[in-house]
Amino acid sequence: MTFAADLLRALDPVTLAGSVGMIPDPWQAEVLRSTAPRILLNCCRQSGKSTTAAMLAVHVATYEPGSLVLLLSPSQRQSAELLRKAMAFYRSLGRPVASEAENAMSLSLESGSRIVSLPGSEGTVRGFSGVRLIVVDEAARVPDELYAAVRPMLAVSGGRLIAMSTPWGLRGWWANAWHDEPGWERVLITAEQVSRIKPAFLEEERRALGSFIFEQEYMGRFADAVEALFGSELIKAATTSDVAPLFSASGSGAAQ
Repeated sequence: MTFAADLLRALDPVTLAGSVGMIPDPWQAEVLRSTAPRILLNCCRQSGKSTTAAMLAVHVATYEPGSLVLLLSPSQRQSAELLRKAMAFYRSLGRPVASEAENAMSLSLESGSRIVSLPGSEGTVRGFSGVRLIVVDEAARVPDELYAAVRPMLAVSGGRLIAMSTPWGLRGWWANAWHDEPGWERVLITAEQVSRIKPAFLEEERRALGSFIFEQEYMGRFADAVEALFGSELIKAATTSDVAPLFSASGSGAAQ
């Protein structure tokens, strides 16, 4: 490979993807080229979000020497699956940077870069620092305490956080981040936007899964959990901020 060709791949992750036969959808290309420090991918099943994240992980590890990429999900099996996708890209590229170790848990390169898959347990992920990229898969099902444990890993490095999932009700940090937290670049991709998913299949899935699950898995809709006694809209309608506080700010008796 010529220096110019490798420089182009270093500057453009989409070019790197193309060199292994991956032709990104427009939204995938935008995510690969994004420089946003925080990205939420609310993308339907089989949309290609894991493939996009795996390619980005390989790009960072290859072209940013000494970088640490962490792949996180609710279980070690899921994290390992994402690492396998990254490994496949790395090998298809002809191992552009020689490796020191390749196993089911991590890929270590001679440049000092690493891609590490982690289990979904708060007690087992602490200890990493200087992280360049954290990818959280099935983010809606990652516990709040695990999310809280990984965010400080980016404090000094100025690294990036990409969280991808389909919704899982109006619960937890993922739903809060999507609806309320500033500072996130948000990407919503429904099944109707993915040409590889045929309308006939979606109609079959709607009948088989029911509207509630279908809307979550394929349309990116955040809905109240089916086990909830009262829906969020009902609770919101029943509450008000127009009631005077029982005690004053000084705690010296009832408000007047």
